[in-house]
Amino acid sequence: MTTPAASPRQAPHRSRRPEWAGRNYLLLTAATIVTNLGTHGALIATTWAVFDSGGDAGDVGLVAMARFLPLVLFLLIGGAVADRVPRHRVMVAANALNCVSQAAFAVLVISGEARIWQMMVLTALCGTGQAFFNPAAEGMLMASVSGEQASRAFAVFRMAMHGAAIGGAALGGALVAFVGPGWVLAIDAVAFAVAGGLRAFLDVSGAPDRAPGGGLFADLREGWQEFVGRPWLWSIVAQFSVVVGLIGAVESVFGPLVARDELGGARPWGIALAAYGAGTVAGAVLMTRWKPRRMLFVGTLCVFPIALPSAALAVPLDAAGLTAAMFVSGVAIEVFGVSWMTTMHQEIPEEKLSRVSAYDWFGSTALLPLSTALAGPAESAFGRSEALWGAAALMVLVTALVLLVPDVRNLTRRPHTREVAGGPATEAVDPAGPGDVPASSADAEGALRRNG
Repeated sequence: MTTPAASPRQAPHRSRRPEWAGRNYLLLTAATIVTNLGTHGALIATTWAVFDSGGDAGDVGLVAMARFLPLVLFLLIGGAVADRVPRHRVMVAANALNCVSQAAFAVLVISGEARIWQMMVLTALCGTGQAFFNPAAEGMLMASVSGEQASRAFAVFRMAMHGAAIGGAALGGALVAFVGPGWVLAIDAVAFAVAGGLRAFLDVSGAPDRAPGGGLFADLREGWQEFVGRPWLWSIVAQFSVVVGLIGAVESVFGPLVARDELGGARPWGIALAAYGAGTVAGAVLMTRWKPRRMLFVGTLCVFPIALPSAALAVPLDAAGLTAAMFVSGVAIEVFGVSWMTTMHQEIPEEKLSRVSAYDWFGSTALLPLSTALAGPAESAFGRSEALWGAAALMVLVTALVLLVPDVRNLTRRPHTREVAGGPATEAVDPAGPGDVPASSADAEGALRRNG
């Protein structure tokens, strides 16, 4: 006889989605797909809008700088604001600013009245929005998943993000050719509006209450103390100040020059960049299955292959060799990226995530304008091949130095409980098992801070 408890009609409904894919996580992922589809097409459209208005490569650089400078200048303030008010409100407001600025940009380009100074002002507004959006978004994402399944959730999120970026760039390039850059910018404005609407539905009812702070500057100082008090954190951010700056110089200056002079034109470089994007997706897929216990150690080891494209351009390898190097580099950076997000999620108190993330963003991008500006003089002073070999060697050197930090080598994955808004929490379990090494001092400190 079938008992009522065993009756198929009374069996509980089992959702097909993973337990870590809560409501907030799904909304954040969907909104990110929408914005990446629009934004990466708009980046191409902006360049062509400058050219169509009669601008040259120098004007393209000015417009790009106008977007980048407010991003750097307002990142720290954006992080402090996102830890003082509900993060989803900051994200929606930033999306609204981006929507308005891109819509105005689109109208000017479509009408044929766009001037370089107008483009600079509008892209500066867009960069300002991103400065407030990025720390809030990273804090919201990290607070939306459980600790036990965090790395898988971050890997899937990044896979969706990179996939949308690749698709957006391909679609944007095609649309610029068929309908013109102005309409691609208009699509980006609509994408920001849709994404802002999705983010407005984020549930923050389960977020922990935040004690009132002592003001904006007090919050920034507290975030700085949190940042410098963790050797693994500031050392890796310092490392990536160098690495990101060198990558920017290689990809924006040296790569196109080598492709033009040695590989036959822009097409091989475009294929290599696509291979890098495919590598990031492949790396994200890998990290949905692989959960290395010593996250930072494995992630830092994967920074070494990021020097491969610089070395490939220095030789230079043929198009096939460069494409392979870019693919491997993409896989490696994604393993690091997921490991880094998982570590931040585990170690940084929830109420300080946005401020610490802002210091991370700020430090990692601080040298980017300087390195790209010095790429040309470095080529003139040392030669192109020598400059590229120097970039590869410097990436390897700073990565090797980071491995001297004990917490980078020893910090371990620790299953833990975190209350999340819009998604389930995971019960903490004892991480000690056969063959486990003791948790690092930073690991122990994180546990103490979270559990009081």
